[in-house]
Amino acid sequence: MKIRCMRPGEYPLLEDFLYDAIYLPKGSTPPPREIIRRPELAVYVEHFGQPDDRCLVAEDGGCFFGAVWTRILAGNVKGYGNLDSRTPEVAISVKKEFRRQGIGRKLMEEMLVLLKKDGYESVSLSVNKENYAYQMYRKLGFQTVKEQDEDFLTRLDLRQGEEKKQIVLFAEE
Repeated sequence: MKIRCMRPGEYPLLEDFLYDAIYLPKGSTPPPREIIRRPELAVYVEHFGQPDDRCLVAEDGGCFFGAVWTRILAGNVKGYGNLDSRTPEVAISVKKEFRRQGIGRKLMEEMLVLLKKDGYESVSLSVNKENYAYQMYRKLGFQTVKEQDEDFLTRLDLRQGEEKKQIVLFAEE
């Protein structure tokens, strides 16, 4: 498996990853795919490729396992994890059959290195209170900024001291 930057011709795949990123409590019925057309979700993928957009994918031989992408969502429609007009918001998705194998963590670690290298001071995300990934985000250093009805708005300060372990950007496993 290799972590690499998503190529512009692959950006349409973000719609699939966005749909897969929708948190579903155990036993719930998946929403119709058209849900990603709602403005509050579409903002994560529409016109992707702007100067502040970043995306990494986990793939092997053309098979995509997951993606992590960031955008600064400062327009009229803001993301669920929006803090301000300077902070990129993270969206992450790992295909269901590849979850709980460390792919999401590796994607996040590599994205954090990339954002720090690019000079961003912090990054934010929203996570459902019941989502098991919340623990991963906490271990990576995300702090809860605001507790909402169903989710936590979290932030990671990228200016904190150097990371305790070396993360090799775009390393092959």
